[in-house]
Amino acid sequence: MCNLGIVFLMLFTLLPTFAVTAKTPDVLQVALLNRSNGVAQLARLKADGHVERSPLDNSLQTPLGSIWKLFVYAYAVDRQLPDPGYTCQGHDKEEVYCCSQKGERIDRDTALVRSCGLYFSPDRLGVDAKAWRAYWQQRIIPAGLLELPAVAPKTTVNVQALLQALKVLPAQQQARAVLLDVLLDPHRSDLITHLGGRLRVKTWSWYRNQDPNQRIGGFAGWLTDGTPLWAAGQGTSVDILAKYGQVLDSFLPITAVQLEADNCVDVNLFARYPITAVYDRHKQIAESGVLHGAYRLQFANGNTIGIESAGDIRLSRQQGKLLLRARMPREEYIARVLDREAAASPLQAARALAITARSYLLQNAAHDGECLLIDDSSASQRVAPRPASEASRAVAAWTADVVLAGEAVNYHLDTAGPNRLVWRDAVAQANNGMNFDAILQQAFPRNSLAGWQKPATACETLADAEDWLKKKLPRWRELLDREPGYDETSAFSVCRLQAGPSHVDKNSRRIFVRSVLSQQDRLDITHEYLHLAFEAYPSGQDENYIEHLARRLLLEL
Repeated sequence: MCNLGIVFLMLFTLLPTFAVTAKTPDVLQVALLNRSNGVAQLARLKADGHVERSPLDNSLQTPLGSIWKLFVYAYAVDRQLPDPGYTCQGHDKEEVYCCSQKGERIDRDTALVRSCGLYFSPDRLGVDAKAWRAYWQQRIIPAGLLELPAVAPKTTVNVQALLQALKVLPAQQQARAVLLDVLLDPHRSDLITHLGGRLRVKTWSWYRNQDPNQRIGGFAGWLTDGTPLWAAGQGTSVDILAKYGQVLDSFLPITAVQLEADNCVDVNLFARYPITAVYDRHKQIAESGVLHGAYRLQFANGNTIGIESAGDIRLSRQQGKLLLRARMPREEYIARVLDREAAASPLQAARALAITARSYLLQNAAHDGECLLIDDSSASQRVAPRPASEASRAVAAWTADVVLAGEAVNYHLDTAGPNRLVWRDAVAQANNGMNFDAILQQAFPRNSLAGWQKPATACETLADAEDWLKKKLPRWRELLDREPGYDETSAFSVCRLQAGPSHVDKNSRRIFVRSVLSQQDRLDITHEYLHLAFEAYPSGQDENYIEHLARRLLLEL
């Protein structure tokens, strides 16, 4: 895997009007644009948590850095240009920002997250300068970027103008969905730990004053509600996010996901419990239609319960049965599940459950027009029949769009089971200082965090291949124990390879191969396992040694 957030770097001279100069103190500057009134504020964050706020100086400039790729991305998506992909050939040193190995092919979305400048080269994409100018003349773009040659890292732009352009950037919904993967980079797990799913940003870094030992960097993009923001500080974007992650968590507002047409859930309330009557606050039987206010339900078993509707619940009568269906935004649904199934505290346990509940929804809900459809039931997920608490809404917003990818997930109050989050255990783990992602890793060892839009980018388990490898390990042990540096491990998963050559992701301990059917497949599995088993020893980096040893194991044992 390549290091996400490190951009196509070039050497330029820093002008004194830039946001970060040699005299700038070690702070992170963050500018946010109020979408309603267009006023931008600037904050200076120190690593110790100190924050200074002021209006944004209209003269403040910033290097474009890797943000130029965001404009090319928006242009290509909005104009529905074909995605030609990019295949790394191993001939260009800049491919380190595109692929993990020679032969890998990436698409446009992956290129944006990894900051692959080679993909977005206007010449390679066939972007015509006249067509570019004509397109952006009808839209908002920072001054100077109308001319295609200026769309490059060295170009400086006005920060206020950049924020205004981001506010109305074409293809913004697609870009925000894709850029969640910047926080989900497995090489930088501390980002998701500190920030959740709150930032959707393109990172940038560059050299300062032609000195390779001095860099500036930052990010630009949006919060989950579409609020444009920009940041800059000393060091690369990777350095900045690592240093200021916790400070950003405290500083940035927790905003709700901006509503989109398909961001809704229809819920059949009390699906397993026959309703005999619905009474309004005057104790009159409610009429069919949209409900407003407080009501009391009476069930066939004699129980009653109060509900509240702000126009989001509809009562209907079908074949003599009373039915209640609620429609709500997806993150409101997650917050209501949290209110009904558990609680908004302890915070890390609540975040783990919110992600689990969102994953369960994605895996199990049906589609009903533009919305998802799911029952409110103990057989699936139970939902509070009233607006969510503010505490649960904050948990849902903090984890917005983050799901578990891989195997099916579930959860229970106190009963353990495979691939199941137990709320009682999550509470104990949170109280002992575990973060939500560590709690999830223990409950779902075969799953990984991913974005709602692309949940299948993680591991599709190849059970046959994994079983084959684990059965072979005892037979190989005697030979391998004689090899210096060998450390047998069963802590791995074997995943289906979608494209490119077989490989191993050492951070997630996942081996990616096509199958276990052929001798070549089995050689690939063995080869990648040996990379894991020797990862702490120099021989683990020696491809010839690993390949020779893998062939010995298959031929002799």
